[in-house]
Amino acid sequence: MQVEELVEVVLPGTVEPEGFELRRGAVPAPGAGQVVVAMEATGVSFAEQQMRRGRYFDQPAYPFVPGYDLVGTVLTTGPGVPVDLRGRRVAALTKVGGWASHVLVDAADLVDVPDGVSATQAEGAVLNGLTAWQMLHGKARVRAGQTVLVHGANGGVGSLLVQLAALAGARVIGTASARHHDALRAMGVTPVDYRTEDVPARVRELAPGGVDAVFDHIGGRSVVDSWGLLAPGGTLVSYGSAATRDDTGSRYWPVLKILGRIWSWNILPNGRHAYFYNVWAGRATGRAGFRARLRADLTQVFDALRRGELTALIAAELPLARIAEAVRLAESGTVAGKVVLTP
Repeated sequence: MQVEELVEVVLPGTVEPEGFELRRGAVPAPGAGQVVVAMEATGVSFAEQQMRRGRYFDQPAYPFVPGYDLVGTVLTTGPGVPVDLRGRRVAALTKVGGWASHVLVDAADLVDVPDGVSATQAEGAVLNGLTAWQMLHGKARVRAGQTVLVHGANGGVGSLLVQLAALAGARVIGTASARHHDALRAMGVTPVDYRTEDVPARVRELAPGGVDAVFDHIGGRSVVDSWGLLAPGGTLVSYGSAATRDDTGSRYWPVLKILGRIWSWNILPNGRHAYFYNVWAGRATGRAGFRARLRADLTQVFDALRRGELTALIAAELPLARIAEAVRLAESGTVAGKVVLTP
């Protein structure tokens, strides 16, 4: 009989990608209300890129196991958890802990993955798909006939945003380097090269009256330009500060600066709106409602994957043991979609 072994990736501090450590041990036993999920796929998100630099807004103290989300099969259940969960394929949003062969998860945080959706496809759409869905439908409320601008349209979130916006009947303008333009055109996106073009000027040529929504993960100067591109009644959704990833100094200041700008813009009587999207918003004050919203929205995303209306772009699949290579690839700025890790 083969004994299960835990394998996990540990971030010991602010290190280069080769500084991640592989640790082995016993598979944990689930406590009350918990399950152990045998991970089939997890991923490298922008959050982990910030965490290894000590730049993520509310990351835990070192050392810890990164991994923002995962897909896998329920292996064992703890007291108070129905045993029929065992063997079920599920997804979970974890923030940390997902880069491991076996992960303890509260049973209440699990979302079923439908038959016909692979672990890799599902993983590519957990954090990224949930983010895209909630920003598009919950914040910007994009409708047919509108025009939207998606920055980083080739990325993990961006590539799902452009597909969901097109499904909603919107016209999509997307920024990306030239190597990704043919793929974007195939998805019905009008591409803009952020490396060689004046993005605000080009977007104004494409949408002289302004755009109805902008999705901006860049922060810094970009979020100011994005606000200026909105049509009357338009919505800006900021959801990151990628431009400051390699900066030094306070990890809080880039986000606080964006929040301050959003507050000041929203008090202006011009009919436009701005939001800073955080996938964890509302969790601290209403966990039951947060879980219900997450489950409902992620189920919508998974159903679109199952129907073939949505595809999660996967840049590469690599095992946990090749974590340095996976992180370097994700941080290279050359890939389309998400880098996925497997056991």
